[in-house]
Amino acid sequence: ILGSIGAFPISSATSLYRLMPVKGAVLHHDVLMLKQSVQDDLMLLIQQHRFISQHVGNLTYVLQGLLMTTVESDIVIIGGGVVGLSIAYGLLKKGLRVVCIDGSDIDLRASRGNFGLVWVQGKGVNCPPYASWTLKSAKAYRAFVDQLMEESGLEIDLQQNGGYEYFLDHDALMERSDQLSSLKDVLGDYPYETLTGDEIRQEESMVGPLVAGATFFPHDGHVNPLQLLKALLIACQKMGLDYRANRTVTTADYVSDHSRVYCDTSECFVSERVVLSAGLGAKKLGPIFGFKGYVRPQRGQVLVTEKFPPLLRRPSVTIRQVNEGAIQIGDSKEEVGYDDHETLSVVARIAERAVKIMPSLASARLVRTWGALRVMSPDGLPIYEHSTTYPNAVLVTCHSGISLAANHGSIFSDWILGADFGSDFKEFGEARFATASVSV
Repeated sequence: ILGSIGAFPISSATSLYRLMPVKGAVLHHDVLMLKQSVQDDLMLLIQQHRFISQHVGNLTYVLQGLLMTTVESDIVIIGGGVVGLSIAYGLLKKGLRVVCIDGSDIDLRASRGNFGLVWVQGKGVNCPPYASWTLKSAKAYRAFVDQLMEESGLEIDLQQNGGYEYFLDHDALMERSDQLSSLKDVLGDYPYETLTGDEIRQEESMVGPLVAGATFFPHDGHVNPLQLLKALLIACQKMGLDYRANRTVTTADYVSDHSRVYCDTSECFVSERVVLSAGLGAKKLGPIFGFKGYVRPQRGQVLVTEKFPPLLRRPSVTIRQVNEGAIQIGDSKEEVGYDDHETLSVVARIAERAVKIMPSLASARLVRTWGALRVMSPDGLPIYEHSTTYPNAVLVTCHSGISLAANHGSIFSDWILGADFGSDFKEFGEARFATASVSV
């Protein structure tokens, strides 16, 4: 109402008296008095509106504040995918009160479209601390999943008896073998193997003659990512997680030693700490908490065949047989922005390479495909950062949320709460991009 008064001519409002039937001087005098009273009241309201606009801001915002629901906790986590829920799991284990603010089902969700690998080999070839961090998680994965199944009451299919990376080119195989050898020199505990073409065909009968060889890592494996995601949510809720879906974070501030995160649902989430684990949402939300938001989408497409009896002993980085029997094939890294659709040309290329590796796949019936967006930093490594401008705010983003879930759900909570993980861990901060030419 006040907003409209400012644009409503007083002359128009007060001239309404002319529509009244005037009979006699007394009535005319009364109308003049009414005119003056209306004019005075309108001027007062306009002055009040101007005062509010000048000193408080938009009146709608003020009214929303009066109607806003306040939710208090120790920690607010923004993002309810595998990364966010794994972090919530670890923090709840410490007895903390945790709220998780999540988006809607139509948001871009890597947790629901990923390949499901628990993978070590090839990660961190130029960053040994990342290789070590990933290996630590892989070693803890079985115990992590077993505990999660017990607490959630759900089955999680995890197969972790090693995995392969296939090579059609011998030089590429040797290059990767040299990279893994260098990691072993640095880390010591890095038990990879390099297999010839004949050796890999003895292990996997479907591998064809064009395969020059493969690398093998005993801690690699794969998990059903949807089962993992659901089990995390249920286990966290049983421990007291306040899970708020279908929310959009609009802004945040830090007042009186507490963070306040505001959502489009007229809710204000008050806490001592904030964890931003919103995947690609970090690009938009990061600056609110003092982060640069160095993330970009990278599309990957996945092919799914009809179901078969067990054919593959172990997964590879591009081909795996899931627990239901279907064979999933994924082999694309596309810089196409936020387009997560499938394309026939890429599907054809993925299928062609898969048939070169395993010729019998040529007769398999393809039943569906999908595209999903990875959450990528400029160098492909995770970003773990404590804000320097927004107290007690933490950024966590990575494209290996599945592989790192065991770490994120356990020891990582100490870092969230301020523990020093040493100089190696600082390599995951945003500062590494400060002098590089990267797109924000």
